[in-house]
Amino acid sequence: MSRSTPLRPKRWTFGRITRLLVLSAGAMIMLAPFIWGFSASLKPPAEIWSGSILLWPETFYGIENYTQALTRAPLWLFLINGVLVCIGILFFQVLFAVPCAYALSKTRFAGRTAIFAMVLIGLLIPIHVTAIPLYIAFANLGLLNTYTALIAPFAISVFGIFLFRQFFAAIPDELIAAARVDGFSEWTIVWRVVLPAAWPAVTAFAIFSVTSHWNDLFWPFIVIQSTELAPPPLGVLYFRRDESGVDFGPMMAATMIVTAPLVVAFLLAQRRFIDGITLSGLKG
Repeated sequence: MSRSTPLRPKRWTFGRITRLLVLSAGAMIMLAPFIWGFSASLKPPAEIWSGSILLWPETFYGIENYTQALTRAPLWLFLINGVLVCIGILFFQVLFAVPCAYALSKTRFAGRTAIFAMVLIGLLIPIHVTAIPLYIAFANLGLLNTYTALIAPFAISVFGIFLFRQFFAAIPDELIAAARVDGFSEWTIVWRVVLPAAWPAVTAFAIFSVTSHWNDLFWPFIVIQSTELAPPPLGVLYFRRDESGVDFGPMMAATMIVTAPLVVAFLLAQRRFIDGITLSGLKG
């Protein structure tokens, strides 16, 4: 009977300590705006503008700021709008991206390489380039200030097609061949064989998609004029006062409330997110 070799503790070498310090410094730089924002959400206006570097307020004003954040503007309505828009965008993105990615990775047809090259080129085109034509099109169709205007421009995601194509390429061809032998149609193979095996990639893409569109201010600011349809980033702007400028305390409190769902969602799905990125071949 063999004895298991005890695990040796990792040695704190100079290289490991250096990497840890560099990563910690980078993490602090990335977290600094959020830490400052949370600190400001707990301070009264006088302390926010005093220039003090203390993170914890001398006079705790968090209850007042968060109460104003929840009562001054319909923040819950903004959150519901954000959920509806993000779910609608993600639904159509997966609906279109999964079949396209399957066709590019598991079928053979003329022009497949050229189409995939166009997908890669599409990754280089930001929404700002197409904003004016899209705005004119929605204005002519009478669709401004609607959920359609918020969802339709993002229904097809070239990044989603690319991500799923990379993941599907790693699925054994024998699995697809066996499904065809069993009489499955290509459409059935996509949704009953390939998609269940691609949940890590779906989770990773969902985090990318929801984070991007939950935080998007540029496009909603252009096409939405009604408070009832405002998503979270646009709703936060309602905490500006024309007579006194930005009320930073309640505004930072509203920002913390808007950010919290994304943080919780990522913490719950981080393992699948890492698996999806790793198995899709996108890791550095």
